[in-house]
Amino acid sequence: MYRLREIERRDLNKINNWRNDEKLISYLGAPFRFINYEVDVNWFNNYMANRMENVRCAIVNDSCDEILGIVSLTSINFQNQSAEFQIMVGDSENQNKGAGTYAVNRMLWHAFNNLNLQRVELCVLADNKRAIHLYEKCGFVYEGRKRKANYKDGKFVDLLIYSILRCEYDEEMSKGVENESIKEG
Repeated sequence: MYRLREIERRDLNKINNWRNDEKLISYLGAPFRFINYEVDVNWFNNYMANRMENVRCAIVNDSCDEILGIVSLTSINFQNQSAEFQIMVGDSENQNKGAGTYAVNRMLWHAFNNLNLQRVELCVLADNKRAIHLYEKCGFVYEGRKRKANYKDGKFVDLLIYSILRCEYDEEMSKGVENESIKEG
């Protein structure tokens, strides 16, 4: 149904549309700014030049390769075996259909099994209940609150810090395998 692939230049039109969608950006930690296409071309070129510290994937519909969102590991630190996690499912008609859950789980698998990371962390707006539910469902653990840390829509809001460790991910995965065995048996 879904798969991940590295973002490509051909994705930039869609990505630029999302980054200029005030409603979509209101759910993210980033401030809304008007972003022209050239800014996103430079962002993409910067990513391509720094792929050792970042993994940026398109979440795509497996049947037609249509981009539905972006999932990323950024600020990868191989010494500390850590990275920061971000996700954005773009158009509202593609939200709440499992693409986000798939992308979080697939990117965590990549982080722990291919990149040999120990820790993946994220920050989420305290009022983004849907994202918080997704992260907790996928095994992220609440670590703390950064009070009034982000300026959004004319006011300062809290950010919540979540992380998942490899051992926690392995435990969640083994539960999933056990649950699948129970369903099949």
